[in-house]
Amino acid sequence: MEYIDKQSQRELSKRSNLWGAWLVFHVWAVIGAAMFIGITYPVLIPLCILIIGSRQHGMAILMHDSAHAALFKNRRVNDFVGQYLLAGPYGGDMLSYRRYHLQHHKFTQSADDPDLPLSAKFPVSRESLCRKFIRDITGQTFLRLLMARTKKTNVAGSDAFKRRSPWPMIMINLVMFAGLTAVGAWWAYFVLWLLPLTTWFFAVLRLRNIAEHAMTSTDDNPLTHARTTRANIIERIFFAPYWVNYHVEHHAYMYVPCFRLKALHRHMTAQGHDKTMEIKDSYFDVLRHATTPRPVPA
Repeated sequence: MEYIDKQSQRELSKRSNLWGAWLVFHVWAVIGAAMFIGITYPVLIPLCILIIGSRQHGMAILMHDSAHAALFKNRRVNDFVGQYLLAGPYGGDMLSYRRYHLQHHKFTQSADDPDLPLSAKFPVSRESLCRKFIRDITGQTFLRLLMARTKKTNVAGSDAFKRRSPWPMIMINLVMFAGLTAVGAWWAYFVLWLLPLTTWFFAVLRLRNIAEHAMTSTDDNPLTHARTTRANIIERIFFAPYWVNYHVEHHAYMYVPCFRLKALHRHMTAQGHDKTMEIKDSYFDVLRHATTPRPVPA
């Protein structure tokens, strides 16, 4: 089904090298600035960890755009940047992710959807969800995925982190460690890169997965089998950078670059589709929708 006219589709699907370069620069610049602040003012390290973890998630969002060949006009540039400047630093593999993720789009919320285990468990109790987030922010989720990879077993969500080779991650992280060591802040690699990557990154990723598909329909309608979440400035900083909250729009037109999703939302709204789209007003509303309260004892 077409939700907007063909001309609007063509305009919104246009890639932009300028936008692609700006977004890649932006995600690295924010991480670099947060590291500088954390090194200079150690009292602000907890805040810096939240910002860096959010932008590590931002790398995954932009890598996702490159997996759709939507980040740069040139396919080779798109794939190189997605593989080495976005996926590699946090341990992902854009090319492997592309194969996995396109299956998600083809079979969204069906039995063949590789992401279904991430959403099928909902609703869960509030206590269960709290335990999940505690596992994330204490590094237990990271360790579980690491053990699954080492033992070559599968846990929910681990397929998204499969990679053909560890060398891109190793080389890029060695360069980062060497750079921080050269400026006399070797410890920052562990405190301001690895710590957010193994904790807050996974908490934000879990929230994103819940927001996108938990408690949505299981039919083939992209207006209802995905969810758009309205995000305020705080949520966009810490949970939903780079327009990732417009997920219905992404499933309706998956080759529209992330920086045009807000405009796509306006076009779809102008056509009246917001009346049937699955939309929540905030991430708090999403969590409330996806959880159940503790039963009252009889």
